[in-house]
Amino acid sequence: MAREMSAKYSPGNLSTPGKVTVYTLLIIGSAFFLFPVIWMLATSLKTQGAVSLMPPQWIPHPFRWRNFIDIFTVEPVGRYLLNTVCYSLVCVVGSTISCALVAFGFARLRARGKNIIFGLVLATMMVPAQVTMIPQYLEFVKLGWINTYLPLTVPAFFAVSAFNIFLLRQFFAGIPRELDEAVKVDGGGYFTTFFRVILPLSTPALATVGILEFMARWNDLMGPLIYLNTTNKFPIALGLANFSAAFGATPWNLLMAASVVAVIPLLILFFLAQKYFIKGIVINASK
Repeated sequence: MAREMSAKYSPGNLSTPGKVTVYTLLIIGSAFFLFPVIWMLATSLKTQGAVSLMPPQWIPHPFRWRNFIDIFTVEPVGRYLLNTVCYSLVCVVGSTISCALVAFGFARLRARGKNIIFGLVLATMMVPAQVTMIPQYLEFVKLGWINTYLPLTVPAFFAVSAFNIFLLRQFFAGIPRELDEAVKVDGGGYFTTFFRVILPLSTPALATVGILEFMARWNDLMGPLIYLNTTNKFPIALGLANFSAAFGATPWNLLMAASVVAVIPLLILFFLAQKYFIKGIVINASK
């Protein structure tokens, strides 16, 4: 049904006026969403005085490329980026592996009450993070983990993302069970099925979970704001929020330059992995 509707309303099947309308709406929508990006790029190349000019200066004159050097000298942006990369990669590995294991259990194992437990897992998505924020903080205080990355990374290894579990479970459920039987005939167990059959066939879903987790951790502000106190431990999101501390006022040109640098890794990741990301989303949606 979804494929039929997609084919029916695709630009290639529309009349000429229809195509003009569709592409006009797409261009307007693209311009609307690209406006903040264009403004960020323009501001990142301005001098501090040119930022507040009225009317706004859309094309910087002169182009101040030195802003991209100054952000690494006046603020430890390089350190922020390194912290963020390490933090994000550890969480991606932990969340992908743990959520895949839990999803495998829900999708392939037979147990009484499994669907009820799965429903409870999904119900946790409705609980606001603010409800558990204080109890978690008190727990990590007792463990002595404050001002370390342990409160931010260790939970990722315990499948705390119900959405990732749901996404992987739906994908695993679509893999033919005859493959499980073939593994049993060859003398393999559940772990053999998981590592030798399920994971190799689930690359799109795993890539989707990895990308979503990486983006969430890369943009995470609240977690580091709560648990980290030392500047040299800040990730990029918290570092940008604290950018004005060294100046007494916000240097918008340098802040926008640092924001451009922070966005580039996400763009590179998406363009390199978009094939797997889109494939994983489409396959799960069609199921």
